[in-house]
Amino acid sequence: MKSLFIKLVVNALAIWLASRIVTGIDLADGSSTGTKLKTLLFVALIFGVVNAIIKPVVKLFSLPLFILTLGLITFVINALMLWLTEWLSNKMDLDFHIDGFWTALLGALVISLVSWFLSLILDRD
Repeated sequence: MKSLFIKLVVNALAIWLASRIVTGIDLADGSSTGTKLKTLLFVALIFGVVNAIIKPVVKLFSLPLFILTLGLITFVINALMLWLTEWLSNKMDLDFHIDGFWTALLGALVISLVSWFLSLILDRD
């Protein structure tokens, strides 16, 4: 349970940092701090579920592309998972918006790097 909470916090921090760095990723603009925090935690939860359930299936079906591109397709898949998270968040009336694919690609890169770095620091037994 502690590990899941750590992953949720890491995802939330990574998404928040991506929304601050990447122009075109908007997270609950003009809302109160409590609303922003709630939105951020729900978006991080959705992102975690998408990455845990849908991403492995997509990676399995795109295995030939992994081989062909020497793994570079991972960046595109991460961007698509972030874009899917934005779509699901909008269906749940959460204020999380991404302007387009290239913004999602850059945001996914930032989220991946921040998540990797924070997991190194926080996920110690």
